[in-house]
Amino acid sequence: MSAQWSLLPPSTPRAAFGKLLTSEARLAWRQPLGLIFGLGLPVLLLVIFGSIPGFSKPSAALGGLTLFNVYVPILITFVIGALALLSLPGPLASYRELGILRRLSTTPVPPPWVLGAQLVINFCIAATAVIIVVVVGITAYGADSPSSPGGLVLAILVATAALFAIGLCIAAVARTARGAGVLGAIAFYPLLFFAGLWVPRGEMPAALRDISNYTPFGAAVQAIQDAIQPGTVEWTALLVMAAYAVAFGALAVRVFRWE
Repeated sequence: MSAQWSLLPPSTPRAAFGKLLTSEARLAWRQPLGLIFGLGLPVLLLVIFGSIPGFSKPSAALGGLTLFNVYVPILITFVIGALALLSLPGPLASYRELGILRRLSTTPVPPPWVLGAQLVINFCIAATAVIIVVVVGITAYGADSPSSPGGLVLAILVATAALFAIGLCIAAVARTARGAGVLGAIAFYPLLFFAGLWVPRGEMPAALRDISNYTPFGAAVQAIQDAIQPGTVEWTALLVMAAYAVAFGALAVRVFRWE
């Protein structure tokens, strides 16, 4: 492993990462794109959907599920996707644009630590938002409790790996922070459609639903829905997301530019 990719070089104090993490957290608070799209907006949508009377009625077209139960996995995927595609790439591209990553390479603090700090911060926001969506959905609006809590955790972790890998690819190729934002939005909003935000997946035509199954958002919704509702968990959705995680993760490592 090269010195550039070594996360803990001998000359670097271990406490330096904690300080870097604290600094990045403060910046995330001052520029709260991730907090707004990854935490605030999904919780707001949860409250809105939970307050619509028609969302609590079972629908035959949705396999006997209520619209609210259908939208809980979509909102969980929304959380992860917003942080991965809208929040994560911008700061990394900005640091490259401003030459911060290049200057870090001349210090004992390796540039990959910035990447690691951003991943930790966005993961923590995602975990907080997902817990709020699940707990509030169950306790306040009567959403179904997960039939397989372990399966739910696994589905969320694999979805996070897949979508964060895509976000890192955007950060790898974007030359500017604005470019990263544009690329993230171009990916995020069409993928939201395949997640079922506008048309629930159960109401999509069969051909469109088949396409959705092989998109990262659609596979994430399917895996999370399988873990929440009783029945057999389909491994196809997990394998699809794992393939995205491996492919885009390897691509991000290969093409990421530190200067």
